[in-house]
Amino acid sequence: MALWNTVPYSLRQLQYLVAVADLGGFRRAAAACGVAQPSMSAQIAQVEQAIAVQVFERGARGVRVTAAGAAVIDRARAVLLAARDFSDIARQHSDPLSGTVRIGVIPTVCPYLLPEVASALKAQLPNLHVVWSEDKTRALVDQVDAAALDGAILALDPRVEHLEHAAIGDDPFVLAAARDHPLAKRTGPASAEVLQGETVFLLEDGHCFRDQALALCGATGAKEAELKATGLATLVQMVGGGSGVTLLPRLAVAVENRRGQLAVRPFKSPAPRRSLVLAWRRGSAMKRPLDAVARVIRNQMPASAARPHRASKRR
Repeated sequence: MALWNTVPYSLRQLQYLVAVADLGGFRRAAAACGVAQPSMSAQIAQVEQAIAVQVFERGARGVRVTAAGAAVIDRARAVLLAARDFSDIARQHSDPLSGTVRIGVIPTVCPYLLPEVASALKAQLPNLHVVWSEDKTRALVDQVDAAALDGAILALDPRVEHLEHAAIGDDPFVLAAARDHPLAKRTGPASAEVLQGETVFLLEDGHCFRDQALALCGATGAKEAELKATGLATLVQMVGGGSGVTLLPRLAVAVENRRGQLAVRPFKSPAPRRSLVLAWRRGSAMKRPLDAVARVIRNQMPASAARPHRASKRR
């Protein structure tokens, strides 16, 4: 039988299935899809009848996805993802560097790189409209996997390895302390061992920069401060008050230490660092425009962040 004559449901009906599963009810899903609830209920019942599977249990406490329905919902997501790729591929053939691309950015990069990048992208890719979204790594990876985002600027770590990516640049870590702190009175690059016994302020769980900094602290015997900050600005405020030391990505120093309240020292080579990438789903039709965006961003990376620091022998 011909493929075009074997599908007893539409993409719209699959969208309804996924919307109800995601939003947990017909009323909310109907409102989100801009359709009357009775119409949505009828369309979903039609799909259930066509595939001979009850996808949802309806009850007084609401709607639940059945065990068999969970597999159907997963497949429906895959079909809708393929449909989105179909549209993207068609657009790429007409003009790959036009239209809209949705890119997520982790919080420890967003405010320090985007101001320069946004203007450069507008100048170099004038027909490409980039919509930015800031979130933590796990959320961004999930959104890229689900095609809610076309790509994301992330620090390379195991959570990102299943995605295709283009390198943006290396971002070394620096040691930051109040100007009267003993570690601030020394000059030149620091060895990681100077952290031994120090109280180090780190970001809260969910930030990839926390994981990378925590690994360094664990290897050197440093102690984590009880406060876990929501952002780098909080780390700077706490350390500026003399309450310990912290690690900052070099990319953030110009903004976070703009008043010069902290003494900042690079680390000896090989300095701890993060590798920043623009990542996207393997096989995505948006590869070409994302590659072009990554190239622009790479050229905008500050030299101090993009190039490895040349170490000194001084401690």
